[in-house]
Amino acid sequence: MSVLSFNKQNQINWAWKVDSQKIDSSEVAIKNALMDIENPIYLAQNGAGVGITQSVADTGEQAVLAFAQAVNCEDLGDPAFKKQHKVKYAYHGGAMANGIASVELVVALGKAGFLCSFGAAGLVPDVIEDSIKRIQTELPNGPFAVNLIHAPSEEALESGAVDIFLKLGVDTVEASAYLALTEHIVYYRLAGLSENSDGSVNIGNKVIAKISRTEVASKFMSPAPQKVVDKLLAKGKIIPIQEQLSGRAPMADDITAEADSGGHTDNRPFLTLLPTIIALRDQIQAEYNYSPALRVGAGGGIGTPEATLAAFNMGAAYIVLGSVNQACVEAGASEHTRKLLANVEMADVTMAPAADMFEMGVKLQVVKRGSMFAMRANKLYDLYSNYDSIEAIPALEREKIEKQIFRQNLDDVWTTTIAFFHERDPEMLARAKSLPNLGRPKFRGI
Repeated sequence: MSVLSFNKQNQINWAWKVDSQKIDSSEVAIKNALMDIENPIYLAQNGAGVGITQSVADTGEQAVLAFAQAVNCEDLGDPAFKKQHKVKYAYHGGAMANGIASVELVVALGKAGFLCSFGAAGLVPDVIEDSIKRIQTELPNGPFAVNLIHAPSEEALESGAVDIFLKLGVDTVEASAYLALTEHIVYYRLAGLSENSDGSVNIGNKVIAKISRTEVASKFMSPAPQKVVDKLLAKGKIIPIQEQLSGRAPMADDITAEADSGGHTDNRPFLTLLPTIIALRDQIQAEYNYSPALRVGAGGGIGTPEATLAAFNMGAAYIVLGSVNQACVEAGASEHTRKLLANVEMADVTMAPAADMFEMGVKLQVVKRGSMFAMRANKLYDLYSNYDSIEAIPALEREKIEKQIFRQNLDDVWTTTIAFFHERDPEMLARAKSLPNLGRPKFRGI
């Protein structure tokens, strides 16, 4: 509370006073007050020293020497992020593939005022569509997003996902693992463009792009490539007004600077990645003057309150949490996984080939404690790199992987692979048949 008075020169004096009886100088009291971020703190004289209190009073005797405002969780982050996504907190529950970021997790976070992405990556179209419908039933007005992952070797899945999103009216996607813009992500973005009555651009389909490289970030911060726009217009996928508006809107509303996480991040360090992407955003925003302005959030390694505050203090518009959410009962992870992650230390992780970009040599961070995954995956990649086909593998090496990794004959593994891709992406099998050695594309599918 403030007290207003006038001095002899008729100048206004503002003075905050506190009750001397409520000032506490003990170490415990000071620590507790500093940790209680939801209430303000006031520093005042207390005898020969100073003390702390959390309230002011009209009849107080001691003047306030310094103060710190209350910090509520909903006050953190960029208000524009919260407004556009209709959420209470500048927090995004990131997508975890194969439905680990489950329908239940998306709904629970959405009802609490958080944005969360459904982990659609790796799921077949029918499962994705059914999951979205379940989310829409629980969250008819949002907020929620759905993951759209770049799949270089399974283009049909990316294309099919976009078709489902547009059919069901999904208005927010989290784009991840992109190396460059594809026709499919551009189609999704542009199909939601329209013109407001004042001539401004209305962006109906929002994109949160998760990146770890500046060259990829710049593509999402820029308007859609005209070559792709012209192609979509020629195919009749977008209308002329959307082609005209495409040059006035970036490819993404939000850019998540994803540091060293469990995704496709190339081991980017958080302390250098975030400010680098923010600087790039400032440069591109100044060039295009987008309205609303581009935002940059932060993800990767944020699992404690201290890390959260650090991200916001470094300028993040919002934060993204992924792997830590696997501990939630709503996550689509097994109890074994939850217990395993609960005991993981910083040194208990390593790099291993990514299943969805195996042939490209892309690696991501995985748990090594209590798991043979990294060792086995790296072994398979070494064999993939050194031999042209399954048949070329030396008999001894083949016997080892059949007994120690697959625990079945490779011929049986290949039969299972055919059945898997027949349901998931038949075009993959068609491409495989064009390769030598019985149509087996090296180790794709193993």
